[in-house]
Amino acid sequence: MKKIKLDIVGLSYSQTQSGAYALVLGEVGGRRRLPIIIGSFEAQAIAIEIEKMTPSRPLTHDLFKSFAQAYHIQIQEVIIYNLVDGIFYSKLICSDGKKIAEIDARTSDAIAMAVRFDCPINTYEFILSTAGIVIEGNEFAYLENFNDPQEEKAVSTTTGNYSNVSTDELKAMLQEALTDEQYEKAAKIRDELNKRKES
Repeated sequence: MKKIKLDIVGLSYSQTQSGAYALVLGEVGGRRRLPIIIGSFEAQAIAIEIEKMTPSRPLTHDLFKSFAQAYHIQIQEVIIYNLVDGIFYSKLICSDGKKIAEIDARTSDAIAMAVRFDCPINTYEFILSTAGIVIEGNEFAYLENFNDPQEEKAVSTTTGNYSNVSTDELKAMLQEALTDEQYEKAAKIRDELNKRKES
């Protein structure tokens, strides 16, 4: 499957879940965005590295980087390779110059390592078409699900209570949530819209 390169375009505090953050990845050269809910520790680890801050003592991700470099191991790539029941699955592609290994990781940890090793973050079309949100012009719009029938079907679940809201109202709420940078709320609304399309 063809890989799609992603960049980090935003990290914001969750309006509804205490201690949670919305990490927003953007398609390089495209208009699609992939919001992912992560914990506060991982959000801090990503933000510290992006802002090039130096903590007084190494964070866990810094320790992992130092450990890997001590044994001449580099992370070459992070791949977000699956989405099941609203959970993103990722792996680190590592190399010591002779052997390449794939290591399973939580997506938030994988991104924290990607920013430290300055390696690319990639995903596949079926994940972006299932869980992505597209920006048209200066406005946000709901991304229709264009899954290739040959590709793996991704499944997501709704954790918000939007079952009594009409589809048109949901689309308007999605645009409003994105405009207000409430990416967690936007992700829940997107999941409800996807659920309705599948039923």
